[in-house]
Amino acid sequence: MSDDDDIQVEGPHLAEDDPMRAFLPASFGKKSKEADIAAQLDRSRRSVIQLPLGVSKGRESDSDGANAADSDDDDSDESDDDEDEYPTSHEMVIKTHERAVTSVSLDPAGGRLISGSVDCTVKLHDFSSMTPTTIRAFKSVDPYGTKQTSAGSESHPVHHVEFNRLAGGAFLCISAHPQAKIMSRDGDILTEFIKGDMYLRDMHNTKGHVSEITTGTWHPTDKNVCVTAGTDSTLRIWDINNKRSQKEVLVFKSKAAGAAGRTRMTAVAWGTPVQGGNNVLISAALDGSLVMWSGDGPFTRPTAEIKAAHKPDTWTGGIDISSDGRMVVTRGGDNLIKLWDTRKFKEPLVSVEHPSTSDHYPTSNIKYAPNSTSIITGSVTGHLHILNPGNLSSEYTTPITPGSPVIAVDWHPKINQIITGSANSETHILYNPTMSTRGAVDVMSRAPKRRHVDDNPEFTTDQSLGLSGDAIVNPGALPGSKKTGVTASGKSKDPRRPHVPQQTPFMRSQPDEKHISENIPLSRMLHEDPREALLKYADKAKKDPMFTNAWKSTQPVTQYADVSDDEEEDGPEKKKVKR
Repeated sequence: MSDDDDIQVEGPHLAEDDPMRAFLPASFGKKSKEADIAAQLDRSRRSVIQLPLGVSKGRESDSDGANAADSDDDDSDESDDDEDEYPTSHEMVIKTHERAVTSVSLDPAGGRLISGSVDCTVKLHDFSSMTPTTIRAFKSVDPYGTKQTSAGSESHPVHHVEFNRLAGGAFLCISAHPQAKIMSRDGDILTEFIKGDMYLRDMHNTKGHVSEITTGTWHPTDKNVCVTAGTDSTLRIWDINNKRSQKEVLVFKSKAAGAAGRTRMTAVAWGTPVQGGNNVLISAALDGSLVMWSGDGPFTRPTAEIKAAHKPDTWTGGIDISSDGRMVVTRGGDNLIKLWDTRKFKEPLVSVEHPSTSDHYPTSNIKYAPNSTSIITGSVTGHLHILNPGNLSSEYTTPITPGSPVIAVDWHPKINQIITGSANSETHILYNPTMSTRGAVDVMSRAPKRRHVDDNPEFTTDQSLGLSGDAIVNPGALPGSKKTGVTASGKSKDPRRPHVPQQTPFMRSQPDEKHISENIPLSRMLHEDPREALLKYADKAKKDPMFTNAWKSTQPVTQYADVSDDEEEDGPEKKKVKR
């Protein structure tokens, strides 16, 4: 065979439609696997669900019954236009809670999401660490979990969580408890406000809330100030650097019959005009009142008050102020949404029917969109409603969790994404890849994480504890295994801790007995009986005396008089008694 001849390699002769061709390599070498971003985003696109009769999706079209086909085409075109107008074309679902999600909030940068729930926990989510296959919270915090192992441990449902709008390093956490907390973005407790004296009748003399807090919010221009609303008929303004007493206390005196001047404050909002101006502080009460104060003070009396803004004894859980500080929208428990003007704070401008969920979920809210271009709120049917800010008409309605009420809503201005919390413990993030930035868009654009045994939490320890599956855990090292406190007898519950004897006042004044017995000679004689100590040498002294041994043989013998038995019985003669 010459060198000029070509070497021919015989390959397998397979037909084009032979299934064995799927097992043949198409090329040699390392192959790079790149994620198909467009396919991932397309999988997160929301499927169009046919809404039930009576619920509108998109704007209502003015069409006649004769042109039914044309009207259907127009409705579909308008719904597509609405999806392009609002960031609702795609969604990311977060299932980290066990019960209804009552509050959601994003930090000012839009990189961290927190959610509160009836399961008494706050979940912290970081968008930068999530992928399409690892959508989970990086930390779960119980605001009152410091005493989990003690007999007096307690947990309370979370009513409201809200990031500071001016500083994303802290958020306000309000539970069903008289003390609100300021927590860091990592879940650590920074400040816990004081509880007031419940036996004082005048609320002006108390230093904190005396009963459960319902909600709260941050100051619009001061990052160190927040306000809380409680069931003790007060609003309290706090400086987060002073937890021992509130900065201001606003006592609302209810004029309802039989209320004794007290009611429950159900919602509060603190707004300021974007172009500058006076702050406005507005709160709703259980007796149906709507009260407005000047946000900069003085707070001695309200600037304006509406007695029957909503039906008495119904929970008005939603209230928000527009970006210009002029319009106020409220969502009451009387199935009404009302629009108010702060310049003419007497009668509502617009009032529309909307089914309420505040009888089961008091934290049901309503929010203005960025720049107040729309108003968003949830419904009892599980739909998200986008309303016109002028006449409160429905501009767009889309299902989120059909059959499960949507409780909390929020629209972040920077990343342009809508966050919802529902009663079925799900948190939904709605976005549009072309309109929204960062947040859920970045999460769904990342390559899926390669599957690992640690991805299944049933096989590993809780990731919130910071322990990997192959870590060595010392006995008693986990937080749940440690027993703190003492029993009724004073013995420690922790088996690894030695028993510490009880310190009495007498023991405190005495030196250490072990040290004395080891270092001071003859100190043991302090605790011996002196009679027994001498008698143990009696036999030795008698047999081998040390001091009297010299005259032992010459020692005189003691002689005693002999006494008869009769004399012993009669005893000595008695002297005669003189008469």
